[in-house]
Amino acid sequence: MSTETTPGRWRLPAALRLGNAGVVYALVLLVAVLTLAGQAQGRVFYLGPTNVANILDQTTLIGLMVVTTTMVLISGNFDLSVGAVAALGAAVCLSLADDIGFWPALVAALATGALIGLLNGVVVQYVGINAFIVTLGTMTAVRGLVLIVTDGRTVTAPDGAVRDGLHAIDGGSWITPNLYLLAGLAVLAVGAWRAVRSRQWRPPRVLVPLAAGVVLVAASPVAIFTIRITQRVLYLLVLAAVAAWVLRYTTIGRRLYASGGNPEAARLSGIAVDRYKVVAFVLNGTVAAFVGVLYAARLGSINPSGLSGFELTALAAAILGGTSLFGGLGSVSKSLVGALILITLRNGFNILNLGANWQGLVEGVVLIVAAGVYTVSLRRRQTRRIREDGPPAPPGADGTPPEPEKVVASAHGGAADRKDG
Repeated sequence: MSTETTPGRWRLPAALRLGNAGVVYALVLLVAVLTLAGQAQGRVFYLGPTNVANILDQTTLIGLMVVTTTMVLISGNFDLSVGAVAALGAAVCLSLADDIGFWPALVAALATGALIGLLNGVVVQYVGINAFIVTLGTMTAVRGLVLIVTDGRTVTAPDGAVRDGLHAIDGGSWITPNLYLLAGLAVLAVGAWRAVRSRQWRPPRVLVPLAAGVVLVAASPVAIFTIRITQRVLYLLVLAAVAAWVLRYTTIGRRLYASGGNPEAARLSGIAVDRYKVVAFVLNGTVAAFVGVLYAARLGSINPSGLSGFELTALAAAILGGTSLFGGLGSVSKSLVGALILITLRNGFNILNLGANWQGLVEGVVLIVAAGVYTVSLRRRQTRRIREDGPPAPPGADGTPPEPEKVVASAHGGAADRKDG
């Protein structure tokens, strides 16, 4: 594709355009509106340390689930059973912990989630049944298993070693150093990393994070901002960082995108498409079970109907982040921003005392508008690319199998549209 531009005409960098950064703009606008509305009503400052800490902590469970849900969507499938699997993981852990010990019970819960994910993946990929039907059936069946395991009653963690174990995995919290300083150093590191990789210091994708990092670091001595970071927030940061790195910088990530964007071309290139898709299901089930245990750790119990609707919230957050339901397109970081938008909306309704009556309506409208923006942006991008370059030739059209690293670019018109970040 030609990279030439009209002389004298400045164009917004691709990373900052609405189609790529729209979800970030939406979050900034939402926070600004809630902050102004809160100040107008004389309420506590919305971006105060306590409320920011609450938002981060409330985002962790859905955020953990969104990371692996995004990977499943990128692979070309989706999973409706994660809410039920999370509830089953919590029920298995609390039911077995008093008999075999907490840590073996935790392993059993994670293994249960992985096994259900494996079952979903095998039935979808090797039997050939649609993922919607399979995971809908799994969701119903697993909810039944939860009722069997709990005997239809709330299971409470007994005092002693079990409570200590739950506290060990979700009981810690730390006061951060100046958050502006930490954010500034992190953003500077991103800019420096991009500069080293590209060996250039002038592109906007390098200059923007460097400038933002300098501003944040410079502001840190004046605007001291410390918040309490919980243990589960650290889990989310680690999982998101690892997933984003794998998707963007490894062959595994490129092949996962290829498997979802153009599975036939991926198979011709020698990629084990079914294996990659099954692994995505297994990871999703394992993380769902862990999320269920964290949920039970905070409450000290699990209700048979707990975490109902959790899977739809995870899907909504991923879609808000621009992840395609048809595979090959998605970003972990943007999906997490989508989760932040949903949690910020709920938090804002509570802060402004607007009640829950309008909550579902507003969230649904936001989701539809976001999906519409991404769809229109993608169509315009594809139309512009076809107008400039003509229809792309299918991979392997010259008689030679396409290379695995190049299959991603053939799925939806360019690897840059799909890579995480």
